[in-house]
Amino acid sequence: MSSVTVRVPAKVNVQLSVGPLREDGYHDLVNVFHAVSIFDDVVARKSDSITVAVTGEWTDQVPVDDTNLAIQAARALAKHADVGYGADLVIHKSIPVAGGMAGGSADAAAALVACNELWGLGLPIDPLMRIAADLGSDVPFLLMGGTALGTGRGELLTELPTTGAFHWTFATADGGLSTPSVYAECDRLRAAAPSTGGAGTSGAGFSVGGFFSAEPDPGLLAALRAGDPHALGRHLSNDLQPAALSLRPGLAATLEAGRRLGALGALVSGSGPTCAFLAEDAAHAARLAQALPGRAPIRSTITAHGPTPGTTVL
Repeated sequence: MSSVTVRVPAKVNVQLSVGPLREDGYHDLVNVFHAVSIFDDVVARKSDSITVAVTGEWTDQVPVDDTNLAIQAARALAKHADVGYGADLVIHKSIPVAGGMAGGSADAAAALVACNELWGLGLPIDPLMRIAADLGSDVPFLLMGGTALGTGRGELLTELPTTGAFHWTFATADGGLSTPSVYAECDRLRAAAPSTGGAGTSGAGFSVGGFFSAEPDPGLLAALRAGDPHALGRHLSNDLQPAALSLRPGLAATLEAGRRLGALGALVSGSGPTCAFLAEDAAHAARLAQALPGRAPIRSTITAHGPTPGTTVL
């Protein structure tokens, strides 16, 4: 096989509850991932070395050196399999970069699957998931897709049942937000507000008094099982949202615009700055996408649905 093409989705966190900072520098999380139909395609071709190139949107914001997670993924796989193979990776980019939708993690997941196929390694999913977890907390979910509960730092996954499809409009912003910076701001805001006990402002997994209980919101799980977008909209939560708004105050206007336009729910996606709006159906999502640019300071809008499968060989 001389070439392999793999498609990988973006994600939105419908619940992101953030616990205290751990000794290893991570936070314990209750992270309900939801894969959505915004895709990157990664093409892997045989080569003597491992390289990456990027086409499509956001290309000026994607590194093509050793800091690129797709390169790191291919090298980690080669090391695990004890092979000296190479691959020229070409990422066709549609997922926003540094937007809270796991674009870099998605490309890492796609590179793992593409190189596993290209090199004929035949590794099953379990070792790929272990390699993915070493690469980043979001990478295992992008291999899995669907809707899942992530605990630990997000890498310990349990599939969650859902019914039907949920429809979304995403509003992207000019410039990204660094995930470590958003977590650091979350810690700073909590330290500055001791009367809250360090608790998050919205997530169900963090209790007043500073004790983190790794439990997803029962109302959110029921809404996913029932396929009820109205109920899901009422239970969307993101403990990182106050930090993202602190670093990018203009996002508050985007969220408010979506609510006024009738979104069933609105939140910052992950660490931001992409904002996610839950719609009643595909037509409602399209109307939100058309109306938002005139009401808020955004770069573009994208409609999508979920859940979608994880990393897939085309």
